[in-house]
Amino acid sequence: MTLAWHLEQHDSALNWQAGLSLGFIRSAERTQLAHTSHRGPLRIQRPFFPEGLDCPHLYILHPPGGLVSGDTLRLQADMQVGAQALLTTPSSGKCYRARDNGTFQVQHNRFTLAAGSSLEYLPQDTIAFEGCNAKLITRIDLSGDARCCAWDLLCLGRPAADEGFTHGAVEQRLDVWRDGRPIYIERNCFVGGEALLDARWGLAGAGVSGTWLATLQLDRQQLDELRETFADYPQLALTQRNGLLIGRYLGHEAEHARNTFIRLWQHLRPLINGRAACSPRIWNT
Repeated sequence: MTLAWHLEQHDSALNWQAGLSLGFIRSAERTQLAHTSHRGPLRIQRPFFPEGLDCPHLYILHPPGGLVSGDTLRLQADMQVGAQALLTTPSSGKCYRARDNGTFQVQHNRFTLAAGSSLEYLPQDTIAFEGCNAKLITRIDLSGDARCCAWDLLCLGRPAADEGFTHGAVEQRLDVWRDGRPIYIERNCFVGGEALLDARWGLAGAGVSGTWLATLQLDRQQLDELRETFADYPQLALTQRNGLLIGRYLGHEAEHARNTFIRLWQHLRPLINGRAACSPRIWNT
């Protein structure tokens, strides 16, 4: 056997193929985590109940802290009728520099919501290191009147470390389906060094972009009032279609982007699922 074969086997052994599957059910006035299974370094802490037993908060833990070439993370949540839950992460996700052979780094989220259920997926941002080759995929399947709020924040490069994004690639997919029909399909492909990153018709040099969405339909007056409330956030644009309220962020600072999305969630949560804003404790650490 050749030295190249041994090196390839060694690299493969260092890859993480991790998965986490969560199943939530409603029992009386409580949402229970009825099913959980994991493979590799992707787990949860015990559920927290800062706002009552009917809506647990769960923190998704990935101890390695980031993805290298060949890594795949799969997160799945199944919300049964009437169940409610909030999922978040304790820190930023990271996509590190890829190997020279261009092997992908993949994170795949799949959320399935039965009628009457509610899921909030509010992770920290994902940092794409110079030279990464990442695929970030999220699909949300809604049934009946299921409610959801989710966001996806991406930082290209690390300005604080004087690192841009002159080479590498990130592919993003964000799909929302209701009753078997697509109501929102988003596809982004950011390639380091391409004109899209700096052109005025693209990112215009902004390294932080994000999508915020919720199952919420506002009337014209409500939407105008919301835009007025967030008039001091020029990085945020708000629109709606197919029963979804959509916020798009384009700026330069990850912390500002997170705070913007959090404020929007806090402001609208009572309309999304009838609950007052209750931020996960991990956000304060």
